[in-house]
Amino acid sequence: MHYLSKAGPRIAALLAVTLGLSGMAPARAADLVVGGKNFTEQLILSSMTQQYLSAKGYGVDLKNGLGTTIMRQALESGQIDIVWDYTGTALIVYNKIDEKLDQDQSYEKVKELDAARNLIWLKPSALNNTYALAVPQKRAEEEGLNTIEDLANSINRSHQQDPDKKYLIGVDFEFASRPDGLEPLQALYGFKFDRSEVKQMDAGLVYTALHNDQLNVGLTYSSDGRVQGFNLKLLEDNKGFFPFYSATPIVRKEILDANPHLADQLNALSEKIDTAKMTEMNKKVDIDQLPIAQVAADFLRAEGLI
Repeated sequence: MHYLSKAGPRIAALLAVTLGLSGMAPARAADLVVGGKNFTEQLILSSMTQQYLSAKGYGVDLKNGLGTTIMRQALESGQIDIVWDYTGTALIVYNKIDEKLDQDQSYEKVKELDAARNLIWLKPSALNNTYALAVPQKRAEEEGLNTIEDLANSINRSHQQDPDKKYLIGVDFEFASRPDGLEPLQALYGFKFDRSEVKQMDAGLVYTALHNDQLNVGLTYSSDGRVQGFNLKLLEDNKGFFPFYSATPIVRKEILDANPHLADQLNALSEKIDTAKMTEMNKKVDIDQLPIAQVAADFLRAEGLI
């Protein structure tokens, strides 16, 4: 990708307009800008961080609702000071690394690469928002599905018993065609969907289709609140196909140097977050329709952080 330092005036202008930071001076000590992306989990994490640091006495400006690339460029350019991002995103999207790495290797690799950019990855949380295959809980019980390998065996049995019967999978448009998507997943686990069995749709519609029994299996995200809200079961990726997406606070080195307690404070927040807790918070927003700021504040209070 082209980072902001190499981008033309058009990208720089877009960032300034998007963030509302045109002409802003670099952040001073105790004057922090927290950024976030434009989906529920990121809105919660960024709101949580803003409220948490405000309670610690920092002046905090929140700039969330951003696209992935815009947020990253703003962090690199110094327009944003603190973000939560994912190890898998940093490897694949920002650094174009497609080798298979385990959880610890992924973290160490992105930490090393970003240190050269003066971006410091703090302690990773236990939140792993990776891809997952999900099935309705009732179907999982009926077919004995706990792992993707179990799913592969079920698909193969279904095709052998009735070649004309469709075993439908719902995936987003990108995953259906990309080189590290559906085809290599099928190759690793030893099953094959016919073209007519692959239903490409908006990622959000997959959850609804599973809930309404319009699909046998769907591609979801492991911490999405609709997994819990729609009573879906995530299948264990027992052969390790999907990369790890460990959510981690990232801070510009200049900001950490100016605020000597900030790293420990953010690490304390990171220690309290895991996939189950995040899934519950996402559910409260997406299913129960509670305000994001309220869900974030309730979590901070429950964990004794504010």
